[in-house]
Amino acid sequence: MTGPTTKLLSWNVNGIRAVYKKGFLDWFTSVSPDILALQETKAHPNQLEAALREVTGYKSYWVAAEKKGYSGLAVYSKVEPLEVSYGMGLSEFDIEGRVLTVEYPAFTFINAYFPSGTTGPERVAFKLAFSEAFIGYCENCRSKGKPVVFCGDVNIAHQAIDLTNAKQNEKNSGFLPVERAWLDKVIGTMGYVDTFRHLYPDVTGRYSWWTVRSGAREKNIGWRLDYFIMSPELKPALKEAVILADVMGSDHCPVGIELSLDLNKPYSGSES
Repeated sequence: MTGPTTKLLSWNVNGIRAVYKKGFLDWFTSVSPDILALQETKAHPNQLEAALREVTGYKSYWVAAEKKGYSGLAVYSKVEPLEVSYGMGLSEFDIEGRVLTVEYPAFTFINAYFPSGTTGPERVAFKLAFSEAFIGYCENCRSKGKPVVFCGDVNIAHQAIDLTNAKQNEKNSGFLPVERAWLDKVIGTMGYVDTFRHLYPDVTGRYSWWTVRSGAREKNIGWRLDYFIMSPELKPALKEAVILADVMGSDHCPVGIELSLDLNKPYSGSES
């Protein structure tokens, strides 16, 4: 007898209104995840079609940046959560619409869109400050007694295996030593689990973002920037991790995991 399975997906859509026109809802209903997290929605809910806000069988939750057409997140959930929190309570980051937290009996789920540092040193510094504040926020959530799952566009390729041209990108944001050191700390020192690498430590050529220039996606010249990362106590429940590179519509593709647990029940760590 098999127990309950919870399917979680995450996708940087690079504009929810853009992917809506490319068949987003058909894809969404066909895959039917228990939770779908979106990043870079680039819209306030009142700018959206009712069909996007009110998907049959789901509750939806939205956070937007103060700046129009920028950043923003959404979470669609089949299960009504215990609580939803918008931002981290830190205005310098929250005005950019980068964190959305949805709490269930089984775990606390955090959807995040990390800043890019590609526009210069100031944004690299902002990205690093956000990253530190964010993992502190995750630890605070964990301290309340539940595991944490966070997902989204982290905007960092962790290791050389996670991008096509590692050597050429060592001085570029997204693969800077200081950015990668943050992931080293989270996954190494702090014990969080990079779900894809936990299951597939040596698999190469698996990316979630490709530049739109020069046919990079067709040639699979990419970066793995999108993650599901969870606190270590959930490790026994991890059944699968996927990168859905064939799903088009954005410069990113969806990523996902399957967990052998029931969202509506406190997680005991003994699921099989």
